[in-house]
This record gives sequence, structure tokens and C-alpha cells, in this order.
Amino acid sequence: MTNAINTIFNLTDFPKPTLISVNGVELEVFEAGQQNIGKPIVLCHGWPEHAFSWRYQIPTLVAAGYHVIIPNQRGYGNSSCPTEVTEYDIEHLSGDLVSLLDHYGYEDATFIGHDWGAMVVWGLTLLHPNRVNKVINLSLPYQERREKPWIEFMEEIFGGDFYFVHFNRQPGVADAILEENTSQFLRNMYRKNEPPRAPQPDMAMINLARAETPLGEAIMSESELDVFVSAFESTGFTGSINWYRNLDRNWHLLADVNPVIQQPALMIYGERDAVAKSEKLKDFVPNVEVVNLDCGHWIQQEKPEETNQTILKWLEQQDAI
Repeated sequence: MTNAINTIFNLTDFPKPTLISVNGVELEVFEAGQQNIGKPIVLCHGWPEHAFSWRYQIPTLVAAGYHVIIPNQRGYGNSSCPTEVTEYDIEHLSGDLVSLLDHYGYEDATFIGHDWGAMVVWGLTLLHPNRVNKVINLSLPYQERREKPWIEFMEEIFGGDFYFVHFNRQPGVADAILEENTSQFLRNMYRKNEPPRAPQPDMAMINLARAETPLGEAIMSESELDVFVSAFESTGFTGSINWYRNLDRNWHLLADVNPVIQQPALMIYGERDAVAKSEKLKDFVPNVEVVNLDCGHWIQQEKPEETNQTILKWLEQQDAI
């Protein structure tokens, strides 16, 4: 199966945004397939990304009969960037999505998440199970609750320079370096087929922002990259990084929630993604189907055609049940 669509995306084909007031903030929302009212599907981007990361999925989902809703979540694009760190916890992020459903008059929807967007979709489904009818997540599997809060656990295992820990223990440091090197950082970030490299000292994201030569191959054109670069040059990185700064808070907020997700779910992994697969996924998401694609982390942008076909096939199977 080819990925010819990777090279022919026309930026003018991306939907125009609307600012929608939800949950005390404004979200920049891109929408397509309004003629398919009644069959909503909400696409949730990861870090450091943008609604534009779903550009290859939108036409396919519209053609399949879906009302496609793609928010820039709080801290991204032209959406609100609250100053308080705690306003980026899972209650706020999932509350934004619930409020977005209310805005459109939907009781529930199918949600698709990638990377941090997947983390939010998992959390949304735990906190508001009646608002989610199906889950499709890419890259990041369900994260089972551990005995210790996340950052404490990660610091013990990976050390203080692990970027999750660094973002929390040294607030503002990485934010400033990424902002000083926005274009270089994102150019180095959005790559595929990178050669193996030995572990490096210091913090990986800071190293990436300072690296003058990108490794591997670009996953997008210069004009596509410009969409991401211009967005982060406008917002900076603090709002989006504040999602990481709520991991321990989220650990506490989800303490008493039923940890099992009963909704039908599709988990799509990239075989060369650095994000670890879950060995216990079915224990917590018993109705999950798992698909592996031959790609790295940026699954829906690296393998758009395979991603689209995998999603459509699964959705059709669910509709037939």
C-alpha cells in the first residue's frame, strides 16, 4: 500500500477554524463533514502537535459519513493558554471535550487520540464513560496506575534528565530553549527512519532543539512544517508542556476511578515507535483490538493510507455488530 497522499496535501484543503467557548476557555476547532450531523468523531492531537496533524484522516472520515471535529486543545494554536499549571490537568482537558460535545448537541462520540491526545482520550473515557462510544488511540497505550505518582516513578527509573521529569523539576528551562529554537526543534522532531544512536547525557528534548543536523527523513513538506512552526512561534511551549506538569496531579485525580475501559477500542502501534507497548492492555481495555504498522511515532502522518484503512475497517466492523 502506498502513501502517495503524503506528498500531495494541499494546505487550502484544511478546514477553516472557529473559536468555540467551552469549559471556561476558547478552543480553536476545525470541522468537516457537517452534512454528516449525528455521527461525530473527535480527533485529539499529541505533543508537540496541532489539529493539522490529522490532515490526512479528515477527508477519508468525511467520505465514510462522519462529522469530523478537530480541536486545538488548550495550550495549542489559537486556543486559550491559561497561566495556571493546574488548568491543564485531566479534569480540565477532558472537560473541554465534554463541553465541546455539549456545544454540538451530542450525547457521545467516537474519539481518536495520538500521543498525548491518546492519554487525554483514555482519561476522558475513565472520567466520562457515557460520553465516549468508541476509542481509537495511536502510539500511547492505556497507562496502568502505578503505586507511586508518575514523576516520582520516572525519576527513580530514568533519572532527573528524563524529559518528563525535567519538565517538572526545572520548570521554564526547557520551555525557553525550545522557544529559542522552535523551527529547528520541530524540524528535528518530525522525522522517520532515524538511525540508532547511543544514549546521550542531558535532556533529550533540549538536545533535539540544539541539534543543527536532523537525523533520518522528514515526515512532511516544508509548507506543512511551517504550519506547526508558526503555531508554536505564536504560543510558545509552556502551555503544552504544562500537560506534563499535571501527571502527578492526574495520578491523584484518577485514584478512585474504575480503571477498566469497557468501550470497544482500537490500539494502533508503530513498530519503530520509542513509546513502549502495553503487555497488560487487555486487562484494562478488554474489548481492544491491536494493530501494528511499520512506522515510527508519527503514525497517522508517516503512514496515512494504512492508518486510514485500519481505522475505517475497524469502524465498519463495529457498525456491523
